[in-house]
Amino acid sequence: MSTPERPVAVVTGATRGIGRAVAEDLAGTHHVVVGGRTTESVKAVVTELPSAEGFVAELADCGPGGSLERALADLVPRLPRVDVLVHSAGVLRRGSVADVPMADWELSMRVNLVAVAGITRALLPALRTAHGLVVALNSGAGLSATATMGPYSASKFALRAFTDALRDEERANGVRVTSIHPGRVDTDMQHEMIDYERTLYRAEEYLRVESVISAVRLALNAGPEASIDTLTVRPRGFRA
Repeated sequence: MSTPERPVAVVTGATRGIGRAVAEDLAGTHHVVVGGRTTESVKAVVTELPSAEGFVAELADCGPGGSLERALADLVPRLPRVDVLVHSAGVLRRGSVADVPMADWELSMRVNLVAVAGITRALLPALRTAHGLVVALNSGAGLSATATMGPYSASKFALRAFTDALRDEERANGVRVTSIHPGRVDTDMQHEMIDYERTLYRAEEYLRVESVISAVRLALNAGPEASIDTLTVRPRGFRA
């Protein structure tokens, strides 16, 4: 650890989109551990931050002896404490139940749930030491499911169950757990959504990434006696 006097923030999916924005925001106050899929993408972010290091893992490869397990075996000994863990990595697979291949269901669950559980489990001792915060960047799709969103919503519903269970289990250890559910955000993933739907991309109708960062900061800055359990952030024009 290059600067142990700084609080430590681990951010997955930190090489693009919301995850990168979270890492850049936390870099002003934290030593940031940047998680990503390739050495090149992680290095590109690490070199831009004042205090940072990285880890590289393919989250879909989260079985015994897989990429994630090897990355954590290297990372965990370097982190005696973790003040905040932000789960931002995710994968989007869409399609009707009649058409989606089984591989897409499995990939969704591996990346959006199983990898999250594995990373959290590995870092729990360090989180307990710091009385830290776990933030899961979930989705509005983790609160309600619509046509063609089955694989993604199922994984995000499961992620919500995971955070609820973790919160209840870790209260006595001083670890707080926040589940943030943004609506549509102006990111690369949103472009994927619009491409699938074959509609026009209207950035002004979506949340700015900065609004999601504000939600993360709200959870982070809550007093030590307070827990922001669940937070929903919607575009102003959203209609249920």
